[in-house]
Amino acid sequence: MPRVKRSTNRRDSRRKTLKLAKGYFLTKSKLYRAAQEAVEKALRYAYVGRRRKKRDFRALWILRINAACRTHGISYSRFIGALKKSGIELNRKILADLAVNQPAAFAALVEKAKTAQA
Repeated sequence: MPRVKRSTNRRDSRRKTLKLAKGYFLTKSKLYRAAQEAVEKALRYAYVGRRRKKRDFRALWILRINAACRTHGISYSRFIGALKKSGIELNRKILADLAVNQPAAFAALVEKAKTAQA
């Protein structure tokens, strides 16, 4: 079997992994095998986390909208249904922002939703 001469590829690959593992605890930042396992796991968590973040923010927006709706005497589901019926197409991020930062504007939306519902 012929000898494989890898040039600098092996060293570069290992340096890249160890650079990604910088700041990890004990041998995870010093030894290549431990660092490789830690980096692979961290990259998996990061991938999942990027998808999870979208879920978490949507849940937060829904929570804020629901809280603001309840203060105006309407439930979240009825509010969203009435908005759709009245043709107001605002996403949950904007609605949550209005509920927190501009309560008067949100109150106007609730009134429109109530009239559309009735």
